[in-house]
Amino acid sequence: MLQYVTNRLLHAVVVVILVSLVTFGLLHTLPGGIVRAQLGGKATQAAVHHLSVQEGLSKPFFIQYWIWLWNAAHGSLGFSYQQNQPVGTLLAEYLPRTLLLVCPSVALAMAVAVPIGLLQAARRNRIVDYSITVSMLIFYSMPGFLMAIVLIVVFGLWLNVVPITASNFGISYWVDFHVLVLPMLTLFLGNVSYYSRYMRSAAIESLLSDYVTTAKAKGASQPRVLIRHVLRNSSSVMMSLAGLTFPYVLSGSLIVETVFNYPGMGLLFWNALQDRDFTVLLGVLLVVSVVTTLGSLLADLGYACLDPRVRTR
Repeated sequence: MLQYVTNRLLHAVVVVILVSLVTFGLLHTLPGGIVRAQLGGKATQAAVHHLSVQEGLSKPFFIQYWIWLWNAAHGSLGFSYQQNQPVGTLLAEYLPRTLLLVCPSVALAMAVAVPIGLLQAARRNRIVDYSITVSMLIFYSMPGFLMAIVLIVVFGLWLNVVPITASNFGISYWVDFHVLVLPMLTLFLGNVSYYSRYMRSAAIESLLSDYVTTAKAKGASQPRVLIRHVLRNSSSVMMSLAGLTFPYVLSGSLIVETVFNYPGMGLLFWNALQDRDFTVLLGVLLVVSVVTTLGSLLADLGYACLDPRVRTR
C-alpha cells in the first residue's frame, strides 16, 4: 500500500509540473505579452524593454519558469497589477467560495445518483427505468449555461422563490446561503445525470455476475443483494468517476459562476482573461490543476481501499 501511495504521489507531482509548464508557456506566447498588459497598448518600446528587464522577462524561458516555480513553491504567485493585490491573496479569497459551491453539489449528486442507479438496475427495461433514463438524458444533454438560464426563469422570475444572482455572497456564508440555491442546483442536475448513468451500468454488470446469482440462489432478498453485494462492488466505480470528473465540474463551475455573477474562481478567471491579467490566470490555472490532481489522487486512494487488487498494479 505504501508503494502504491508513493507512486501516485510522484505521478501527481509530475502532472502538476507539466501542466504548469505548458500553461506558463502558452500565456507567455499570447499576443502583446505580459508587459504590454501592464503598461497598455500605447507604451513605448523603451518602457516595454525596461519593465521586461526589471521583471526578468528578458531571461530565457526555462529560467523564467524556474524562478516562477520556485516562488510558487514558497507561496508567492506574483502580483496582479489590474487589481493591485497579490495573486495569493485573491486565490485565498475566491477559492473557498468555489469549493463551497462545487463540493456540496458533487457530494449531493453522488448521494442521489447511487440510489437512482440501483433503482434503474433493479427495474431495468421497465417503465421506471425508461422514465428516469429520459429525464437524466435531458439534464445530461443540456449545456450548463442553458440549464442555469432555465432555472433562473422558472425559480427566479416565475416563482420568485430564490435570488437569480449570487453577486452579494459575502463572508457570512450561512446567512447568504440562499443565494447559492440556483448555482448549486445547476451543477447538481448536470452531475447527477452523469453519475446515475454510470451507476446504472455498474450495477447492471454486478447484477449479472456469478456472486449475485449465488446470493440469490441462497435465498437472499433483492434489497440485501443490492445493498450488500451490488452497492459495495459498484462504489469503487463511482469513486474513480468522482476523481476523473472533477476537472469537468470545475470547468462547469466557471460557466455557472459567470452566469450567476458568483464571486468564485471561475468569475476571477473570466475577469482576468478579459483584463489580460496573466499572473492571475497563471495562478488560477495552477491552483485548479493542483486541486484536480489532488481530487484524482484521493479517488485513486479511495479506490485502492475499496478494491485491494489495484494496489499491486
